[in-house]
Amino acid sequence: MTNATEQYLIRSEPYYRAVHDEIELYETAYGARMPIMLKGPTGCGKSRFVEYMAWKLGRPLITVACNEDMTASDLVGRFLLDKDGTQWHDGPLTTAAREGAICYLDEVVEARQDTTVVIHPLTDHRRSLPLDKKGELVEAHPDFQLVISYNPGYQSLMKDLKQSTRQRFAALDFDYPEADVEAGIVAHETGVDAATAGKLVQIAHRARNLKGHGLDEGISTRLLVYAGQLIAQGADPLAACGMTLVRPLTDDPDMRDTLDAAVATFFD
Repeated sequence: MTNATEQYLIRSEPYYRAVHDEIELYETAYGARMPIMLKGPTGCGKSRFVEYMAWKLGRPLITVACNEDMTASDLVGRFLLDKDGTQWHDGPLTTAAREGAICYLDEVVEARQDTTVVIHPLTDHRRSLPLDKKGELVEAHPDFQLVISYNPGYQSLMKDLKQSTRQRFAALDFDYPEADVEAGIVAHETGVDAATAGKLVQIAHRARNLKGHGLDEGISTRLLVYAGQLIAQGADPLAACGMTLVRPLTDDPDMRDTLDAAVATFFD
């Protein structure tokens, strides 16, 4: 391992609770260096899972938060002018391919389709990355793996993966955990007691039932952790839940009233 990837090593074990057989399946896929696609709602643990697997496998993890302004050069690299003249600087994808890291493209559908096509040569038998501007073909390190994630709930004709990209990946589906598992996660991550964690999860389940009926998305496990952290710091549970579970989700007054009532059912 070189200095270029030393900083991307995950030193301590991230907390992750397996829901099904995703850990074993990922390990098997990594053994074949198979590209992996993680699909699931926001805040359900996709990124934590990748961190955990990178730690478990002992590989550096280079994460890229994709956005609509991201260009192919942002991924592969570009020539930049410095005090020594014009120098080539590898992008995160190129660094991962050279050094044998796991490259994680988070919310990949946010990137333009003409940007994501640059990953294609790394996701088939070629396992290479052409740097056209530099005139170099980077052969991927034997330990390199590409992982992408996105939220299918936000799919649209304008923001979706092309079939030519989809069919280059094996896929794992993620969702919010069962109530007892999710309560255990919230309690572990925040330090609140089991009863409080259970109440937060019940509020989340009520909100998730409103998805498509006034809410675009339900309360995520991440937001439950935020609420638990505030409560553990001494915040009033009603105020903590309003700040983390209600206001981030909607600005609609009627929907806020509905969510506030759900919170009050458990904490008033």
